[in-house]
Amino acid sequence: MMSPAFDERPVTTEPIPRRKLHQEVLDRLMARIRAGEFAPGAQLPSERELMDAYGVGRPSIREALQQLERAGIIGISHGERARVLLPTAQGIVGQMAESARYLLSVDPDALEHLKEARILLEAGVARLAAQRADAAGLALLRQCLEEHQAAGLDDFLSRDIAFHRQIAVMSGNPVFPAAVEAMLGWLGASYVTLVRAPGAERLTLAEHQRIHDAIAAGDGEAAARAMTDHLSRANALYRSLAAPTAADDRR
Repeated sequence: MMSPAFDERPVTTEPIPRRKLHQEVLDRLMARIRAGEFAPGAQLPSERELMDAYGVGRPSIREALQQLERAGIIGISHGERARVLLPTAQGIVGQMAESARYLLSVDPDALEHLKEARILLEAGVARLAAQRADAAGLALLRQCLEEHQAAGLDDFLSRDIAFHRQIAVMSGNPVFPAAVEAMLGWLGASYVTLVRAPGAERLTLAEHQRIHDAIAAGDGEAAARAMTDHLSRANALYRSLAAPTAADDRR
């Protein structure tokens, strides 16, 4: 006679957490949105209709809708019913901005981690741009480079960002422009320091020229190397600029 089968998973005595009503409402609405009941652009039922459907009060409905709005899934306009949005890469990445800035403010290692991630991201993006570039994209990249070369100190930073953004656009993947621009925003003051460091302008422009030429030649590996060299040099420059300040702080 066979012995009964027993569940050998470890037994836990932790209490089962009670779910808040708004979380249950949120989950049910998300299930309906994912199922296609409410397509992008469609309006959700009114607050009163949702209250009647789920048997909960207005605060639970409003909290669920506000969380969906913060997640970029719906838009709420005064006097109108909530409307389902079509998520974008830029919106999704943008939602991480405050968390990223907070992490950079409390974790001393986070800046180096972000700069390392940026090298890997932008080197890969440059490779794709070289492989996928068309005449229109190359013309815009050339224009970005020329505008950067002609920029004064006040415009140098914005033209630098425009050059990197255009390369990301040329990758053909909408996630990359959003990610590149977000990273530059998260780097914040350190990025401004790099771009505006005395004597850095000439080096930056020469490196951008090299990146441009590799992409224009359709050489993905050369473009990735040029971007890696450019960002690695910038990181080394930032460390050299930050070192005296750190030494002064220890006095």
